[in-house]
Amino acid sequence: MDTLRYFLFDVCGVTAGWKMEDIVDEEIKVIKGMVGPEDHVICALSGGVDSTVAATLVHKAIGDRLHCVFVDNGLLRYKERERVMETFERDLHLPITCVDATEQFLSKLKGVVDPEMKRKIIGNEFIRIFDAFAQDLEQILGKRPAYLVQGTLYPDVIESCPPPGSGRTHSHTIKSHHNVGGLPKDMKLKLIEPLKLLFKDEVREFGRILDVPVTFLNRHPFPGPGLAVRVLGDVTEGNALDILRQVDEIFIQSIKDAGIYDSIWQAFAVFLPIRSVGVQGDQRTHSHVVALRAVTSQDGMTADWYNFEHKFLDDVARKICNSVRGINRVVQDITSKPPSTIDEISQEYGNKILELSKRIIEAMLISLGEGHEKICGSQFSKFLEYLRMVKQPNTRDWMIKIV
Repeated sequence: MDTLRYFLFDVCGVTAGWKMEDIVDEEIKVIKGMVGPEDHVICALSGGVDSTVAATLVHKAIGDRLHCVFVDNGLLRYKERERVMETFERDLHLPITCVDATEQFLSKLKGVVDPEMKRKIIGNEFIRIFDAFAQDLEQILGKRPAYLVQGTLYPDVIESCPPPGSGRTHSHTIKSHHNVGGLPKDMKLKLIEPLKLLFKDEVREFGRILDVPVTFLNRHPFPGPGLAVRVLGDVTEGNALDILRQVDEIFIQSIKDAGIYDSIWQAFAVFLPIRSVGVQGDQRTHSHVVALRAVTSQDGMTADWYNFEHKFLDDVARKICNSVRGINRVVQDITSKPPSTIDEISQEYGNKILELSKRIIEAMLISLGEGHEKICGSQFSKFLEYLRMVKQPNTRDWMIKIV
């Protein structure tokens, strides 16, 4: 984007014909023209940047005819529900209802391992809940809400279906976002998506113009399907969700304590469907493995992995293994986007990890050379280059660094 701006404005001398403030005013006009003077609107709030900015914009356009709903789907992070509700109440003063739908979502997800299927199931269940919420409001208001506000962004649209105006009748779906490709065809509510042609960095600027508190604008993205796409395999199996919540909380809090949260686009933990042999408290263990991922990005369309200091990773890995029962190994995902996506890994990739493990160990020994104890500096670069050479064809190009 910086290169394009330089070329257009500095080299070619083009004058910008619009400002973000113009888009805010235009969207308010569009919303007022779409929603009748007596119509009521539902907004799906998650506590993230996108839905918060969308809700603030629509509230500015139609006032208290906006009814916000926060759904606890059982796939939230550690204490997410309590934190989001408290922050909304304190900072935004928007009318909001909390719906606990944990059992509804988890029962539908039982036995499902494919992330694409998870997204579509979750998208369907969200709409069922919003329809039920609309019915409840009809009993109170005497009129059924006709519209649903969503914080859909342009990357969601691009990755789920052909870009608007492209003239394409088909395209390769990267992943169906729960709020685009995952929506049921029979949904009764009409959509209002005021941010659907904006990227994340533009939405943050949009929010600043609307005076959305910085506590919302600086939050890392969190996928609508929540931890469902961060648990590889069946989310209802064992205590995977509880383990992941604890690990993720330690990782994110450590990032905040280190003062690097705002330097990272997105950071999170992933629960892998494999077990590892270890030694804890002089006892042999056969426990779960978690992966840590952090990336930098401008708009979410491309991303580079964040290069943590060795001491930070060492401290976090020790803290996780010492604090979270059932974990004895921590690895780091250090792949850029592309070739991978930021968030989503499937169980198939987890199984490939097992196949690659022997090659990874071999690569470590070759890259380190005889007599070396650990990876550092140029040796680590050689290690990555070797991994690129030995990676299996048709697998995700992700490397694992043993922390």
